[in-house]
Parts: sequence; structure tokens; C-alpha cells
Amino acid sequence: MLKHLESYFEFERLGTNWRTEILAGVTTFLTMAYIVLVNPAILSAAGMPLAAVMAATCLSAAFGSILMGTVARYPIALAPGMGLNAYFTYTVCLKMHIPWQIGLGAVFLSGVIFLALTAAGIRQLILRSIPHELYAAVASGIGLFIAFIGFRNAGLVIGDPETLVGLGNLRNPTTALALFGLILMVALEVKKVRGSILIGVLSITAVAWALAFGFLHVSGLGGMISPAALDWAKSLVHWTPAPGGFHALGATMFKLDIRGAMNKGLLEIVFVFFFVDLFDNLGTLVAVTKRAGLISHDHSIPRLDRILMADATATLFGSLTGTSTVTSYVESTAGVMAGGRSGITAIVTGILFLGAVVAAPFVGIVPAAATAPALILVGSLMLATITEIRWTDPLVAVPSFLTLILIPLTYSIANGLGFGIIAWAVLHLAAGKFRRQDWLLYILAALFLVRFIYLGAS
Repeated sequence: MLKHLESYFEFERLGTNWRTEILAGVTTFLTMAYIVLVNPAILSAAGMPLAAVMAATCLSAAFGSILMGTVARYPIALAPGMGLNAYFTYTVCLKMHIPWQIGLGAVFLSGVIFLALTAAGIRQLILRSIPHELYAAVASGIGLFIAFIGFRNAGLVIGDPETLVGLGNLRNPTTALALFGLILMVALEVKKVRGSILIGVLSITAVAWALAFGFLHVSGLGGMISPAALDWAKSLVHWTPAPGGFHALGATMFKLDIRGAMNKGLLEIVFVFFFVDLFDNLGTLVAVTKRAGLISHDHSIPRLDRILMADATATLFGSLTGTSTVTSYVESTAGVMAGGRSGITAIVTGILFLGAVVAAPFVGIVPAAATAPALILVGSLMLATITEIRWTDPLVAVPSFLTLILIPLTYSIANGLGFGIIAWAVLHLAAGKFRRQDWLLYILAALFLVRFIYLGAS
């Protein structure tokens, strides 16, 4: 049985094994587990039941990841997307006063469009129309994006009203422990220790809890724990048991209102769900497959149709269970860095998300100090693709730079890729280097331009 599975998932060709794949899957899950707590917190503001959304988040992430791993055989995990969940809550439900049931109907319709365009081969054409130099820029840009998230979670980079961002307090226990974790992970990586990122995450988690409990114990020797000691411990580890369980799903499952979404004429909302997820997904797909060395020499991605089908189907499933758009996660690169190369990595991640449905109270046990250095390390290593860009050619360098820098600065893969595509089209037109075979690229540039103008007017 195991031999057949190893053959199906091409272990020999990919140079992987069960131990590596399982460790990679656990690593991906740990870097993504925050979504189990964050997504329900955001969607509950729209009036959705917290416990039900938490169960739907876990179930849709499990379904999407397992489907991706089984059918497409890629180490790409899926879950409800950040950004799109905020748009669902704060723009669609609260600002436009659309009931969340109708909002889920709009998510479902966007999933139908994903599926139809994938079946027709249009999404595949879109991906192939993007110049391969922008592939490298997207991968590097996502590396900066992931690292920036890690810096923020570690408290190393903070908001500043004067300069937008600034340096955090290195005496902050989370920041100090995250930096120690980064050194530990890099040391393990240098020594070629398998599972270095996972070992680092688990080690820092243990240290964080030991320090918190130890400090509280010392502080409470006099009979009462001081408020300052309690605040210090909470800044290091902050875990609140959360509700969960399959029984909670009844409050959101199959509660979507598709007819209501169609009657309301929510074409604008459906388009936003579709457009953002399409390009966020394509950017993530390029970054993960490129980092894993799974892109062919002709810059094509094997089994692309299966990858896109899995993504589209996961969005449909998510809307049925009760959550916003499900998409591929850039945190999958953490699993790739841990050695994950086959679909087993995604399947393991999915199984852990399935277990999180009943183990929701314990999901938040891993502190930011443990996951932040993993994101920083992964982000730094993803910048290796920057050498593939022809920086001496302005027609390539400028679009690539805009893609690379605007992904982290606008906090959006779609925005960075959009500016890169527009710049590529405009500069090539201005230089008289228009090619008829690039017609789809120019259509994409026009669509992105319309989107940016629309966003500026709203």
C-alpha cells in the first residue's frame, strides 16, 4: 500500500520520504493555524456565529488542503483568505448592509466563475500569459511579504504615525524570543537538520510557556501575582480557550442565499471576490512551486488544471459550510522549506485542520514568538529568485521591481502583480515592442487598470 502511495506521489522523482513530508505538513499547519482564531473573529463582526465559523474555517481548510494534495499532488495548503474575509465583513456586510447569508451566496457565485473559467482553460491561459520574469518577482515579493508579516508578529516592526513603520522594542519578550528563535532556526538550517523550522517552532513554544509560568510562579511566591507580572506573561503567551466542534456547524452550513445574491445584483461584489482571489492564488501558486523547484524548464506548471480546480472547488465548499473565499496560502512555503515536495504535505496539513475542529481550544497554544521567526526565515530564503530577473533591462527591471516592492507595501499579492503587469504592458507599448501573441497580457493590464481606478473612486 505504501509503495503504491509513494509511486502516486512520486517520492523517488521528488527525492522525498514520509518523514520529511509529515514534518513539512506539520510545519505548514503551525504557520497557518492562526487563521482558526483570526477568521472567526473577523466574520463574527458581520453577525455570523463565532463557534460555527471556527468549525467552518477548520473544515474548509481541511477539505481544500486534502483535495489539493490528493488530486493536484502539490504541497500547497488552503484556508479562508485574509483580506477577503475583511472585505466580506466590513465592506459587504457592515458598509453595504448585506446580510451575511447573501454575502456567502456571492462567494459561492464567485466560486462558480472560478470553476467555469478553469474548466474552459481561461485561468490556465492567464497564468501562461504572465512573463516568466514576473514569476521571479512575485516569488521574491511574496518572500518580502511573508518576512514583513513575521517582523510585525514578532513586534520588531511596529506602526509609526510619522514614518508609517518603525523599530519595535527589543526588550519586549516576544520580540527578544522571536530573534532568538530566528538564530536557532538558521543554525539548524546551516547544519542541514531536517525539520529545522518545526524544531525551532516547537522549541520556542516550550521556552515561551516555561518562561511565562516560571515568571508567574516567582512573582506569586509572596501569595499574589502582581498585575505587572501577569501583563508580562500575557505579552509572551496569550491563549484563551475557544469554542468549537462539529455540532456548531449547523448555524452556518447551507445557510447561504444564492438567489438573494443574484436578486441583489451583487456583480460588483462577486467580481471583487473573483478578481482578488484569482491573482492572489496565481501569485501564491507561482511562489510555492518555484521555491519547491516544481516549475518545468519551459516555465509551465505541471497539472495546473488540477491545482486550479482544487482551489475553485474549495471556495464552493467554504461558502456552503459558512466562510468567506478559500484560497492558497503563502505560508505553504514554510512546509516547502522544511522539505515538503509532494501532496502528502498538504494532506497532513489538512488532517491537522480537521483535528482542529475538535481541538479548537488548543489551537492558540503556539505563540507569535515561535511562528514569527519561521516566517522571517522562509521569506529571506525566497529572495533567491531575484537573481533570475534581468536588472540591466529597464523593460524587465521596472515592472519586476514594482511587483516585488508593492506586494509587501500594499499588503496584497494582487496589487503588486497588477502594477507589474500594467508597467510591463505600458513600457513595451512605449518602446514599440508590442507582440500579438501577448494580447491576453494587455487585456489583463486593462482590467487591472480599471480595478485600480474603481478602488480609487470608492
